[in-house]
Amino acid sequence: MKHIFYIFLLLAFVSCGIASPKQENTKPISHATFDALLKKHVNKDGWVNYEGFKEDRAELKKYLDLIQNNAPNDKTWSKEDRLAYWINAYNAFTIELILQYYPVESIKDIGSKIQIPFVNTPWDIKFIKIGGKEMDLNNIEHSILRKEFNEPRIHFAVNCASYSCPVLRAEAYTGAKIDQQLKEQAISFINDERRNKITSTSAQLSKLFDWYSGDFTKNKSLKDFINQFAKVKIADKTKVSYIDYDWRLNDSKDF
Repeated sequence: MKHIFYIFLLLAFVSCGIASPKQENTKPISHATFDALLKKHVNKDGWVNYEGFKEDRAELKKYLDLIQNNAPNDKTWSKEDRLAYWINAYNAFTIELILQYYPVESIKDIGSKIQIPFVNTPWDIKFIKIGGKEMDLNNIEHSILRKEFNEPRIHFAVNCASYSCPVLRAEAYTGAKIDQQLKEQAISFINDERRNKITSTSAQLSKLFDWYSGDFTKNKSLKDFINQFAKVKIADKTKVSYIDYDWRLNDSKDF
């Protein structure tokens, strides 16, 4: 009976999405405030100075208010502007979530002590309100970014505040530069030996490529996708394995 209950909860989670909130009269916002904060508090290796963000909490909240009060729409926003908005929203609210509980050793320490698979995680906390809709980080990533944009490179841009995540970019995403920014993130992540170990004979890949394999293989094989960006190419006969995910906080004081 307990197994049936967990399966029911899992099915409910998977099937329960949220429509992208839209506000008709908004125009693309400036991400300059967030850009300045990222340049100030993220180092060249992508580690985050959360103590610094705490000191600049008022500036971060100013940007979050801008996000929450200006949901994009399909008429006055380009697809590129909307994509940049939602990636920045995810990353900025992830930082805010960490700051609410800081210091923590891992983002996974946040949330209910009663851990049910896919339920009661930090990604399910409804602490975001955009366009009048209460949301969580899962809503942004899965119901909006993954569902509406069909862009697998978003996995290298959204940051889960953990060591094994693709690094937090030290600048905000913008509609004008989004394609180049996502390309750079893909190249950086796939060739980062801390997160993917690719040689001429083996390929030890991030668990991201296992968890979201369907996103990377809609139009080609996983190896073909990776080889677009990898300096060392994966051969057809190369065996692929996956590296355990390290959920330690990406705090600059620890690395």
